Amino acid sequence: MIEARFLLDYSEFTLDVDLQLPEKGITALFGHSGSGKTTVLRCFAGLNRATQGRLVVEGQVWQDEAQGIFLPTHERPLGLVFQEASLFPHLSVRKNLEYGMKRAGNKRGEGFDACVDLLGIRPLLDRAPDRLSGGERQRVAIARALLTRPRLLLMDEPLAALDLKRKLEILPYLEKLHDELDIPVLYISHAPDEVARLADHLVLMDGGKVVASGLLMETLARADLPPAFADDAGVVLEATVAAHETDGLTRIDFKGGSLYVSRRDDPIGRRLRCRIHARDVSIALHPLGESSVLNTLPVLVEAIVPTDTEGHVLLQLKLSDGPGLLARITKRSCTALNVQPGRQVYAMVKSVALLA
Repeated sequence: MIEARFLLDYSEFTLDVDLQLPEKGITALFGHSGSGKTTVLRCFAGLNRATQGRLVVEGQVWQDEAQGIFLPTHERPLGLVFQEASLFPHLSVRKNLEYGMKRAGNKRGEGFDACVDLLGIRPLLDRAPDRLSGGERQRVAIARALLTRPRLLLMDEPLAALDLKRKLEILPYLEKLHDELDIPVLYISHAPDEVARLADHLVLMDGGKVVASGLLMETLARADLPPAFADDAGVVLEATVAAHETDGLTRIDFKGGSLYVSRRDDPIGRRLRCRIHARDVSIALHPLGESSVLNTLPVLVEAIVPTDTEGHVLLQLKLSDGPGLLARITKRSCTALNVQPGRQVYAMVKSVALLA
């Protein structure tokens, strides 16, 4: 595990975090602007020094203020990727990558070809940075960071400066990193769908503090998160493409049920993630035989939680043999239907966002 404890006072807020993070996969730090995400990343990088701090990565102490230990940034084996690629403008792509290898003492170029192919930048090697698109520059920046042989990769909103087209261009490469990298990645974003698509572990931050931390799917399915996250409430499910119907729909299966979505080009058996917003789930006491809503799932009401939006509540629901769901409904509907914890109801899913 990665152990991180940072306490740092600012005039506008106090950063106070205590984290135990996995040593593999992508951990996303998510929160609204000013929540402290970037400050946490800068503490990991050694760019900000917490007055009370301790950071241990793979058993190596990078910071322990109690013992007077603080490794400066250049002594920490990490890779950094920011919103802007910050490539050296006077060097070709190849030379930018060689700089990363030089920093790591990798004179033989080990891993160069694998990294170039992983990020699809071989056709770009002889180009200057000003001849690259925003997405291409970010892929080169990620490759350069990886060629430093980091033990931890830090990514601070790497897609924030890109338009939608460029984001869609680079996301598949980030998914490949997720599948093939053996090192942990700390990924900052304020985009819920981006986090839902990439992350394994989720840290929610608000006001300089951690309000929730855990596996992505378990954490998102909680109904007791602070009001600041209510508008983004929803769950992420791991699903498999099961069938392509003749009427233009695709069936996806997940543990505990199935959902129908618009026709996909994905092959049968492909695994993907889907996100279901709480606002897109309604409740019925009985299955509706005549309805345009195709996706109806039997669920058990586990909890009813107030929201900061007057007149609404959040229902935490559980499938009989599968993950949880969230539904955001009005208090009036909750009362009229006599919805109570422990009651069996039917969740009608109006929209499913596929994240692949």
